[in-house]
Amino acid sequence: MSQYKSLATSTAEGLDQIHSSRGWLVALGIGLILLGAICVIGEVTATLVTVLAFGWLLIVGAVLSLVQAFRVHSWSGLLLYLLSALLRGVTGYLLIRYPITGEMSLTLVLASLFIVGGLFRAIGAGALQFPQWGWAAFSGIVSVALGIMLLMQLPASSLWFIGLAIGIEFIFDGASWIALGTALRRVPGSSAFAKA
Repeated sequence: MSQYKSLATSTAEGLDQIHSSRGWLVALGIGLILLGAICVIGEVTATLVTVLAFGWLLIVGAVLSLVQAFRVHSWSGLLLYLLSALLRGVTGYLLIRYPITGEMSLTLVLASLFIVGGLFRAIGAGALQFPQWGWAAFSGIVSVALGIMLLMQLPASSLWFIGLAIGIEFIFDGASWIALGTALRRVPGSSAFAKA
């Protein structure tokens, strides 16, 4: 019986914390939507900033891998971490030094992933024909079309696509946080849970 009480108390405390943070969730959602709108409006700048940020993250990852390499005492581990640090560092440096080429390379990789992933999704959905398989096949076809469009418009598409995609992602993330925050108003508080 005491286990049930502790579970009820824990659940009630969790509900109180969720209720107290719903305003922050809505504020986070609004902030993400605004940031997403800025990225969509300034897609070229957002793409450049994303590539530069990715380059710096790779350099930070290279430094951390280098530190880990000298913490490993066996020769095989040392070599693996040194190679990882070298690959990350060189890639990060190249993205920072040549961001326009980096934009094109990343867009090329994304277009290839859209095409290959879309083909697998469409063919797999058609072969398995699970319930509502048409939506998965349609999603795969759209991915393939997007990948082909990006490839056909290179190098121009590399200037705007990454920033636009990140902006759209921020907008949808923000909308989901706002939906969660507003839906929490309908969840009963801990007092209603304790009475049940």
